[in-house]
Amino acid sequence: MRLIDLSVPLRTGMPVYPGDPEVDIRPALTVARDGVNVLQVHMGSQSGTHVDAPSHIEDGLPALDQLPLDRFDGPAHVVDARGLAPRAAIGTDLLARVPAGRIVLIATGWSAHWGTDAYHAHPYLTEAAAALLVARGVYTVGIDALSVDPTPGETLPAHRILCGADAVIAENLTNLAEVLDAQHSGHDVHVSLFPLHLPGADGAPVRAVARISEPKP
Repeated sequence: MRLIDLSVPLRTGMPVYPGDPEVDIRPALTVARDGVNVLQVHMGSQSGTHVDAPSHIEDGLPALDQLPLDRFDGPAHVVDARGLAPRAAIGTDLLARVPAGRIVLIATGWSAHWGTDAYHAHPYLTEAAAALLVARGVYTVGIDALSVDPTPGETLPAHRILCGADAVIAENLTNLAEVLDAQHSGHDVHVSLFPLHLPGADGAPVRAVARISEPKP
């Protein structure tokens, strides 16, 4: 069994979704001055690798702490959506083999553009693709890009379909190519996306981790 970190590091000045709070991490206390080291952390709930709760897009939908913990942990299936053009749509054809009830991670390869302007030109899910995932009983969807919708986005159709079904969305994942390679080699993939416990939150950063194990005989 091995673990693969799917999270981007949280750093001052890191990329954020347009309009979101900037990330600022600096010492609040130091050993030299105060006897202990303590960081002061300022960031938005959607900073870095994070999950969106349904309440992210509409009041009245479940907040983060109202969701069952199994939304954030379970067997996963990785969809190979690499090689698409900038701002390309991810349609139902790429999701035809998605198993029912799994955590679905969509590997676009766009994490290679992290920290550049090209990161905003990522592929995105169509409404039909999002609806297909819900129909398959998929309630956790992750992507190695800034959003499951185009950036910038106004109507957020994929968010509305997924969140409207009480699904959660993980964004800004990384290292999915390594997980995809393991899946292609027949290994079982289990993913944990546990967020910070923020009551009433629309989302929160996560330390996303894939656990790769040998397939069962």
